[in-house]
Amino acid sequence: MVGAGTAAAALATALRQGGFQGSITLLGAESQLPYDRPALSKDFLTGERLPERMSLKSAEYWQKNSVEIRLGVSVVEVDASLHRVRCDDGQWLEYETLVWAAGSQPRKLEVPGAQQCTLVQVREMRDVEQLRRSLEDCRRVLIAGAGFIGLEVAPGLLKLGKQVALVDPASRLLEQKVAPAVSSHIDALHRRHSVQLHLGVQITQVLSADGRVTGVQLSDGQELQCDMMVAAVGTQPVVEPLAQAGARIANGIEVDAYCRTSLPDVFAVGDCAFQENAFAGGARIRLESIQHATDQAKCVARAIIGVVEPYAALPWFWSNQFDMRLQTSGLTMGHDEAIVRGSPETGRFSVAYLRQGRLCAIDCINTPRDFLQAKPLIQAGAMLPPAAIANADRSLSELAEEHGR
Repeated sequence: MVGAGTAAAALATALRQGGFQGSITLLGAESQLPYDRPALSKDFLTGERLPERMSLKSAEYWQKNSVEIRLGVSVVEVDASLHRVRCDDGQWLEYETLVWAAGSQPRKLEVPGAQQCTLVQVREMRDVEQLRRSLEDCRRVLIAGAGFIGLEVAPGLLKLGKQVALVDPASRLLEQKVAPAVSSHIDALHRRHSVQLHLGVQITQVLSADGRVTGVQLSDGQELQCDMMVAAVGTQPVVEPLAQAGARIANGIEVDAYCRTSLPDVFAVGDCAFQENAFAGGARIRLESIQHATDQAKCVARAIIGVVEPYAALPWFWSNQFDMRLQTSGLTMGHDEAIVRGSPETGRFSVAYLRQGRLCAIDCINTPRDFLQAKPLIQAGAMLPPAAIANADRSLSELAEEHGR
């Protein structure tokens, strides 16, 4: 397996649990055993979780299950015809089955001045460790990008006593992902905690002195001062060695319903896989989600063992920001109606999304019951009247029983 993150760890575990007796090797570019990456933007950032508590499994677990993990190793070449890969130390390793689980890497902020100073990213453990060291002599932090990473990092920085500003070119928060009601709620939540939001503007120049960022120039003419800048402007899949080997590449590595690439005996899972998804109306998508990576890995493990079943897991996600827990089930893309359940003013409400009359996704803000009850309804493509969905006094399960699926 190329990669030693969540997907690779889940795959290795599922293989051994399924009775696989062959050798398993994980090649990880980082120096840590597979760890809980979502914690990077949350309790690891604030210091509430220590590095030794980040690992998904102990070193003893991997040793006991005969899983070899080589750390600090990157694959730079894939020879699909000879079934081998070349590592950055020059060593060639042979494989019978190759699983590409290299994930994605942060996009660079491509604006004038960005290359003349150090911008912090939140992708690996060492990134956050660097961020925390840099915080010791800074007061104001600017986050470029108000996606989920930026929105999760902001509360942690505030907790550490820093002033925080978020800049994003979208006119509202998470514009391409959530309904306006959810955007408005998250916007108000952050402003209430003194996060400065600058939306609908672009960073046109990064200002610096002696290699340290001092501020940014915005497209509306404003100049914001800061002592540190976090770049959270999205990711791109790690695909180059497979692309050079001839794999089909689009917005990631194209895989079929079984996570197989166009190369023989090569699978791809996790952030880098580009796959048709029934919950996206059959469109090919690339999902960045712990649940998605884990379920894809289980699908590949079954295929390797001999139980070939297509990937069909329902996507779900979560995000913790201040006292808000946002849980999402399904995919909102292509929806044509969004119905609010409950009152946003109370801090507890949901937004259900319909695609041609069928429930395709739901965003749940501090409403775990809606999240749990919506899952089977989304999987079944339940058809519920919008007026009934809007009645938060009735549970979704009750509505399904009353109106049928």
